[in-house]
Order: sequence, then C-alpha cells, then structure tokens
Amino acid sequence: MPPLFFCFSARWRRRGGPWLKGVGSAAPGGLWRRGAAWLRSKLEGSDEGLLEAKGWGLALAGLPRVGSAAWGGEGVVPQRCALGEGGAESYHLPVLEEEVVAALQPSEGKRFLDGTLGGGGHAARLLAAGADVVGLDRDPEALAWAAGRLGEWSDRLVAVRAKFSSYPEILGGMGLEAGLDGMLFDIGVSSHQLNEARRGFSFLRDGPLDMRMDPEAPGSAAELVNTLPEEELARIFYEYGDEKASRRVAKALVKRRGERLFETTGDLAEVVGTVVPKRGPASPATRVFQGLRMAVNDELGELRAALEGAHYWLKPGGRLAVITFHSLEDRMVKQFFRRHSAAEIDRPEWAAARPNPDCYYRLITRKGIAAGEAETARNPRSRSATLRVVERLG
Repeated sequence: MPPLFFCFSARWRRRGGPWLKGVGSAAPGGLWRRGAAWLRSKLEGSDEGLLEAKGWGLALAGLPRVGSAAWGGEGVVPQRCALGEGGAESYHLPVLEEEVVAALQPSEGKRFLDGTLGGGGHAARLLAAGADVVGLDRDPEALAWAAGRLGEWSDRLVAVRAKFSSYPEILGGMGLEAGLDGMLFDIGVSSHQLNEARRGFSFLRDGPLDMRMDPEAPGSAAELVNTLPEEELARIFYEYGDEKASRRVAKALVKRRGERLFETTGDLAEVVGTVVPKRGPASPATRVFQGLRMAVNDELGELRAALEGAHYWLKPGGRLAVITFHSLEDRMVKQFFRRHSAAEIDRPEWAAARPNPDCYYRLITRKGIAAGEAETARNPRSRSATLRVVERLG
C-alpha cells in the first residue's frame, strides 16, 4: 500500500478520553511510523492495534484509499477528506512564504507544527525540505484541500481537525513533548473562506451570515448579531474592528432585528451602510465584519492560548513564528515575545533589576517583517501581514 495521508479529527473524541490513544512515540520512528502502521491495520482489516482505538471516538481517514475499506471497532468513525481540485494557489495564497522558510530553516528529519494548515502552502515548503509536519485546522474544507495538495508527502504529514489552541493535547498524545524544531501560526481568515459566499465571511458576495471557521461550531455571526446585547455588540465592533461608530451601529442593528432578524451578509452590510458613511474605496461594513468575525471565532483568545505554552514543545534552538493581520494580534505577539525574551525585569520598587524567571526565548525579529512590494502586488491581502519570530533558549 502506498503512503497514506490521514486525518485525526480531534472533535470526535469522547468526553474524558485521551487524544489519539495508541499513536504515541514508543516505537522507533515515533508518530509517523507507528501511526501509519496503525491506520493501515484498519484499512487492511487487521485486528492488530484495533483495541487501542476501540471506543475512543477517533475519526480516521486514509487517503487516497478509503473507498469501501472495512472499518472495525465501536466508536471508530470514518471521515472522508475529499481531494482538492484546481491549481495549488486556487485555494489560498500563503503570505511571507520565503520569510517563513528562512526563519524556520526546515531540513530532513526536523519536526514542525503548522497550527493553521489552511491551503497547505507553508506546510508544502516544510515538507519539500524533508521535514515532518503536524498540521491543524478547524475547517474541514482546508483539510480536504491539503489532502490533495500535500499527498506526495503523506508519509511525513499528520493532519488534525482541531483549533490550533488545542495543540498541547494533540502533541502530548503523540509523545512530542519538547520535540519540535519549529512552530508556525498564520492567524486570520483564508482567501477561500473570504471568496466562498456560503461561508458568510464577506459582504462582497451575499450569503448566509455565518463566519465560522469550523462550520459545526456553535455561535454563528447571525446568532451573535441577533442575540447579543447592544453594549456587547458595540464593544466587539470597537475593540476588534476599531469602528468609531460602534455604538450607533449596534443601536441600528438592535432596532432592525426587533423587526426582522439578520440572515445574510448583504442584509447586515446594508444596515451598517445606513449608519457609517462611505469614505474611500473600502466598504463602510469592513470594520464591523472584521470585529464580528474575530468574535465568532475567538481569534484573540485562540492566539493567547497558543502562545502561552509554545516553549514547552520546542527543542532548544527551535523557533516559533507567528503571522498576524491585525494590530491587536500583532501587539499581543510583540508584547509576549518581548516579555519572555528579556533576561531581566525591573520594577520601580526594586533596588536593582532581577533575572526574569520566564525568559525562555531569544528574539530573531526585533521588528515585524512585512511583505515586500512584489508580494503585495501579487497578493494584496498580504499588505496587512506581519511576521515575528523567536528562538527557544537552551
């Protein structure tokens, strides 16, 4: 059987059960060797390793050979990840691709976490250099696309349907404590999500008011707009979207939903346009949609959780790279990196500075790296991207 691309859907685990039971690194070669053998045993109808998965609610898919393969074991649910179609760049253009590769320095035998797999652009560069990659994404369509694009490296790729903040549980189940050479988080929304009207991210194409990166997660944009108190809506638009007319927008939305609930992106954009005057080429609804999207997907909370424990999973010399698209996100990353790369801390009440017990990084980028002119011309959405990198101290 040829190498398999397989997805472990973390969302299917039973309450109280461990993640990816039986796919640890006890055997030589770790996850990639043992995990592939475990999956093959199921596709081939073997009983070997079956009891380890039995009852744990794992959703597994072997690609490209799922077909009518026999699945056994109570609680084991097959998840079919369809192959992507079209060119490699038709789903999403990765931003700062060359800068990420230069920062992470992938090579044969190294192991990386791509916390936001998306269209697989960054992961493809890591895999092409000979590295092993664990890729996370909560969007099943992103995993389906990655299955097609990254299939040639399927023996060195493990894809997991999960929020990127859940990586500690996933990596722990794989036995990768302090075993990574690098971690990458590319925060934000993908081009595919913006371009698909049915996903409800954009006001440029009328569609259901959704905005969930995981379409099965609770709390769509429509639910928030139609149920949150006026004060909370105003806070979201102001803090996350930097909308100066946030109070007036929230008041207008609450008044309209009393007459008829919001269902589509076009409907929301139209009402916002009656409150916010159009200035320049951008739509008056731009900031409101941005704030709402960030709230729906708890993007700042996800980033905060992801940053907190990253140092535990990196080897000495391993690097953490984060790409942000919003000033709030970039400020959070910048302050976090500075706080945990300062050798000493000082306070006015102290006679002298003291060693920083939480210093476990060295700054690689003292200033954020932005996309160059050639990239912004090719991909205008890269204009707001900022890359920051730190290295784990020994």
